[in-house]
Amino acid sequence: MAELLPPETNVRYKIPVSSASLPGIKSLGLRGISCIGLTNLDGSPTSHQVLQSVAYHLGPHLQSLCLGGGSPTEASFVALILGCPALRSLDLSGCNSLFISGMLLAQPETAQRVQQALSGLRELNLAGLQNLADLSFNRLSSCAPDLERLSLAYCHLTFELGPARGSSVPQDSSRSQFSFHNLLQFVKERASRLHALDLSGTGLQHLQHLNVRKLQRLTDAGCTALGGLWELQSLDMAECCLVSGRELALALSSVHGTPPPLTSLSLAYCSSLKDASLFSLIPVLGPSLRVLDLSSCVALTNRTLQAICTYLTQLSVLRLAWCKELQDWGLLGLREPSEEPVQGSQPHQELEHQASGPKDPSSQPQGPSLLMLQALQELDLTACSKLTDTSLAKVLQFPQLRQLSLSLLPALTNKGLVAVARGCPSLERLALSHCSLLSDEGWAQAAHSWPRLQHLNLSSCCQLTEQTLDTIGRACKQIQMLDVAMCSGISMAAVRRFQAQLPQVTCIHSRFVGGADLTLTL
Repeated sequence: MAELLPPETNVRYKIPVSSASLPGIKSLGLRGISCIGLTNLDGSPTSHQVLQSVAYHLGPHLQSLCLGGGSPTEASFVALILGCPALRSLDLSGCNSLFISGMLLAQPETAQRVQQALSGLRELNLAGLQNLADLSFNRLSSCAPDLERLSLAYCHLTFELGPARGSSVPQDSSRSQFSFHNLLQFVKERASRLHALDLSGTGLQHLQHLNVRKLQRLTDAGCTALGGLWELQSLDMAECCLVSGRELALALSSVHGTPPPLTSLSLAYCSSLKDASLFSLIPVLGPSLRVLDLSSCVALTNRTLQAICTYLTQLSVLRLAWCKELQDWGLLGLREPSEEPVQGSQPHQELEHQASGPKDPSSQPQGPSLLMLQALQELDLTACSKLTDTSLAKVLQFPQLRQLSLSLLPALTNKGLVAVARGCPSLERLALSHCSLLSDEGWAQAAHSWPRLQHLNLSSCCQLTEQTLDTIGRACKQIQMLDVAMCSGISMAAVRRFQAQLPQVTCIHSRFVGGADLTLTL
C-alpha cells in the first residue's frame, strides 16, 4: 500500500468544474488536501456531480473552501456543506445565485444541520453579494456562532430607519434589503469574538449617525475606518475602553482634508483617553460640534478643558461628570498655581488673586476660560470634586443655560449658589445632590432667580429644612419634580404641605423605617 503524503495545509488547489476533474478530486482526497477553490461553478448536472465528489473525497478533512464567483444551486450548496464538518474558512463572494430567492436555510431542520457542520467556521467571505438581505444574512451567520473574520465588501447596505416600502416586515429582518441597522446589531452581539470586519465599498461613506457604544474590543486601529465617513454627523463611542483617541483624531482629519460635519460626539467612559490625544482631536472637530460628552474620562485635566474652550466655542452641551482632575484654575483660564506659594499665602489665596485680576495683566498670562462657551444650554460638572466657589461663582454666567449639574461638589457653598443663580437665570433642570454646605440662607437668596425651574435635585443636602421648601414653593412656580431624599432636615409632613400648594409636583423623599432607608415618590 502506498504511503500517504502529509496534507499541504498552506496550499490552495484550484479545481475547474468539469467531468475531467473527478479523478483529480479523488487523488487530492487520498492526499488529505484541506484547502481548495472551485472555478466555473454553475447549476448544471456536471457541477452537481463535482460538488458531490468534493463532499465525499475531500469533505471530511476540508478546512478552507472557496466558491467565489460561482453560481451553485441552493440544494447542491447545502449538500456540500453538510459533507464538510471541519470547515474553518468559507468564501461565497459573488455567489449571488444562493441569495436571489431569499430562501437559503429557510427550513429550520436544514439550518440546524448546517449549523452543526459550520460550528468550527471562523472566517466567512460574503463580498460582492448584491442580493444579500437581512433574513438570509441572519440565517447564514447564525449557523456560524464563532465567526472571527467577516467580509461584506461591496455588498449593498441600506441606511433607512424604517421597513422597506410596501413591506410589513421590520427592517431588522428584511427579505429584500441588507440594512446597516441589522448589521450593527450583529456586530454588537458578536463583539466578544469578532476580530475583523471588512465593509469596504459598501457605501458607508454616506453614513450620518454611528453608534458603537460598548464595543469593548474596539481599539485605536478600528478607528482608522472612520476616515471614510465624510458625512458623519453623530458618533457615539461611549464605553469603548480601549480607544485612546490617537487614531480617531487622524481618521477624522483625513476626510477629504477636512473634518466631517460632526455635531455630536460621545466618548463617555473611555477610560484610556488622555490629554495628549484630545489635544490632537479637539482642533479637528470643527465649529459644527454642538454636543461633547467626556463623562468619566477620569484622566483628563484642565488642559483638555482649555482646549475645548479654545476650539469648540459653539458647544451647546458639555458633559464632564466625574472628570475629577478639573480644578478652579482650569475653568478660570489662568496659569496653573505655582507649587510653592508666595510667602505668607496659600494656593487658594494665590488663585483668588489671579482670578480677581492683577494690576499688570501681562504678568499673568491667561488662557481661555469656560466663559468662552456662551452657547451652552447644558453643562454637567457632577463629581468634579476639586472645584470650588472660586471658579464657579465667576464662570457660570450663561444666560441660555437650561440644564446644570453640580452634584457631589463638596466645596460648593451658599456664595457659589447665589452667584450661579444670578449668572444662569434660565435654568430648567438643576442637580445639587450631596452639596452638604448649602443651607436655607443660600436658597432664600437664589430661588427668585429661577422662575423657570422644573426639575430640582437636592437629595442629601443635609442642612436644608422646610424653610427651603417654602422658598422654592413661592419662587419656582414651574417646578414639576423635586428630589429631597436623605435631607434629614425636611420631614414628610413638610413635603406634603409643599405638594398641597403645588399639586403638579412629583416629590421624592426618604425616611428611616425599622432601621432601613425608605425612598418614597409622592
